[in-house]
Amino acid sequence: MRNAAAPMDFADMEPEEVASRIAKAVPAGTSIRATPYRWPNPSSLPRRQWLLGHWLLKGEVTAIIAPGGTGKSTIGTALALSLASGRPLLGKPLPRGPQSAWIYNLEDSQDELERQVSAACLFHGITNAVCQDRLCIDSGLVQPLCTATEDRDGFAIAEDVFAQVAAAVRERAISVVIVDPFVSSHTVRESSNEAIDAIAKRWKRLAQETGCAVVLVHHTKKLGGREVTAEDGRGAVALRDAARVVLPLNAMSQAEAEELGITDPALRRSLVRVDTGKANRAPPDAATWIKLESQCLDNGNANEPADYVGVACLWEKPDVFHGLSARHLYMVQQRLAAGNWRENVQAKDWVGHLVAEVAGFSAEADKARIKAILRAWFRNGALAKEHRRDGKGNDRPFVTVGKPVDPHEIGRPPHPEK
Repeated sequence: MRNAAAPMDFADMEPEEVASRIAKAVPAGTSIRATPYRWPNPSSLPRRQWLLGHWLLKGEVTAIIAPGGTGKSTIGTALALSLASGRPLLGKPLPRGPQSAWIYNLEDSQDELERQVSAACLFHGITNAVCQDRLCIDSGLVQPLCTATEDRDGFAIAEDVFAQVAAAVRERAISVVIVDPFVSSHTVRESSNEAIDAIAKRWKRLAQETGCAVVLVHHTKKLGGREVTAEDGRGAVALRDAARVVLPLNAMSQAEAEELGITDPALRRSLVRVDTGKANRAPPDAATWIKLESQCLDNGNANEPADYVGVACLWEKPDVFHGLSARHLYMVQQRLAAGNWRENVQAKDWVGHLVAEVAGFSAEADKARIKAILRAWFRNGALAKEHRRDGKGNDRPFVTVGKPVDPHEIGRPPHPEK
């Protein structure tokens, strides 16, 4: 039977039926009233209950959106372990200290989930004594979870299932529930905005009733190679709209790798960027970079090799200008003004050789870093380009001085021994 609280498509009904349904939904003897604003003192208002950075908030839903193979479950494990241990494993503070977390994975077996958690604990050096009883792990293959159904009788929220989840949350004093993936937690059409909206808001109601944060891990639609945004969840947009925080995950692109001077393809493929695509209750956060490492479980023997399992850890973006100063740019500009240096990286007189000489780099080993530095100097106008003829009379692009560095702003030159 159709749940009376479920969303209905009034466009398909006769006006008399619509009026009848609305009348039945309003309890007898009640009326809607306007509540005057009470003008509280702003400093007396309770603060929002953030649990992990500005990613997880008590009483709210967070959606993690990413394509397959991006490390959603691995990052979810790291989130839960960070909460249970009270350690900022992904660089996000825990303002309320250690919290109980529940991973409810609906795709992997219990054995596989235990491998994932064990690998993360080994990698981060976390023991049972650190987490105590604050971490719960369940597989949907052992303990199925279906929060809503849709059949020929209509759409219905499984209130008994939500009641059981709420009871488990209260029993274990759980602060964060991670449902991975969201699509496996119901049997309704993903394209139905009404149904998905009802399910997402029911999770939000559970979060508010129990005081926990809910994380719904969701797949993206087909993107054709472009970046994931908060709008790219598969199916209905209602999940995005109901969530107060949306975290899109993107693997590092080739362009980003070049910008950071990263030439190792394996390293680039292991890096994932977490953006705050929607944060209605917090200021915008800068992107967080996660590195997916491989951890050996040491469970092999003479006949079978040990298992390796992916784990997530914080990755600090390298600073291509580390060790450089305005004096280095000034010296490059002085040499540019006195000579002829080409933009073409294949040329013998490529300007990168000049940068290497001034900065003490290797023009070959540090080529990616030098190219990233040059791109930044071109962008900020410190360097410019002009076309002129080379020694053979061919028209070529040469690098010239853009906005010159004021020598009075660079201070004393360093001591030769330094």
